[in-house]
Amino acid sequence: MKDKIKSIKEPINQFIRLETSSSIILFGVTLLALILANSPLSDQFLGLWKKYITFSLPGFELSKPIYKWINDGLMAIFFFVIGLEIKREILTGELSHIKKASLPLFAAIGGMIVPAVLFTVLNAGNAGGEGWGIPMAADIAFSLGILTLLGNRVPAGVKVFLMAFAIIDDLGAVLVIAFFYSTNLIWANIFIGLGIVAFLMLLSHFNYYSKYIFFIAGVIVWILFLKSGIHATIAGVLLAMTIPLRRKTDTRSFYDRSKELLEEFLSECGVNEQKTVLSKKQLHSLDDLQELTENTTAPLQNLEHQLHGWVSYLIMPVFALANAGVAFSFSGDTNIALSLNLALSMVIGNVIGIFAFSWLAIKFNIAELPENVNFRQLGGVSFLGGLGFTMSLFINSLAYDNAALVDSAKMGILLGSLIAGTLGYFFIRLTTSEQK
Repeated sequence: MKDKIKSIKEPINQFIRLETSSSIILFGVTLLALILANSPLSDQFLGLWKKYITFSLPGFELSKPIYKWINDGLMAIFFFVIGLEIKREILTGELSHIKKASLPLFAAIGGMIVPAVLFTVLNAGNAGGEGWGIPMAADIAFSLGILTLLGNRVPAGVKVFLMAFAIIDDLGAVLVIAFFYSTNLIWANIFIGLGIVAFLMLLSHFNYYSKYIFFIAGVIVWILFLKSGIHATIAGVLLAMTIPLRRKTDTRSFYDRSKELLEEFLSECGVNEQKTVLSKKQLHSLDDLQELTENTTAPLQNLEHQLHGWVSYLIMPVFALANAGVAFSFSGDTNIALSLNLALSMVIGNVIGIFAFSWLAIKFNIAELPENVNFRQLGGVSFLGGLGFTMSLFINSLAYDNAALVDSAKMGILLGSLIAGTLGYFFIRLTTSEQK
């Protein structure tokens, strides 16, 4: 039984360690972006992201400012990993059973509906109403980072609930982007792209996966969506759904065959013999062993494992560096009302939405509290749900074209995330005690 519990907890702990360490980098990069944006280097720093990079071929050209390459290109990989996480959790994880998924599902619904409605009410008659999607988003990296600071005070059930909630919340954000922040649609491109996705899904159904075919098809789908009016990052989520979560080689076959290959490898030389150049037979054995290893890991799990570090330690920090920088100004162009409305909606809207919907789901026996988790801790997590940094900044870049509104919204996002994170930390700390 202990081994079974350990096998369940270890992947969760690894995920948390990755997310929390990346949150430190993300916080540092955000602080750097804010310092540079409000320093004598402000014009050079903010102007850097607006410089154009062009790729051209005969009859085809892509020309975008650097921040657009980041938001449309690198963030497509970010959304691809989100898609992989969603598919894995639905098929085998915390969202695979209705009883497990009910509480984070209701929490996520409340954490999306109430903040959006509250912002719409607060911001009525003020510019920037199209940014209602901004306060809906949650940031898993920063939230898990705060839970880690609390150490043994936080039961494992709180962390698992937060991860499941954040994954459902990300799915909701993806749907909002697809249906409400996509404009001037070119349906021919969309249908061709969806046709390619359907073809990849057919291959997945028959458990066929080729990284070469997928890469070429993925680039084509991304370009088609980029030129269609649907945000290119949606291509990342759709492509993730085509990756198989089945292994070609079972564990026992891997063990037996790998032993054979290693024996073949060693038959060419002694165990202690150190040759600089391997024989052809040894190279073939290594190739077969590599192929065997790849076939023993499900393509979806392998891709998620390979890409998660790149997303956490490179893509998200680069995105933050390009998007978090805002020159604090309270001139006539700054929309203070928008900033405050977003901050209030992120904090108050998420606390009310997440906690109230969770409480109702539990009281009506639709869901149940995780083991060793009480309502006070659930209240603390509700505060953390208002910490929406990465996804909120991304939706902000889609919602507004006006630079003053973009910067005002950034100020609101930073303020709301800071308040939500701080209140969540102290609320959980004051309502829990050290666990042995």
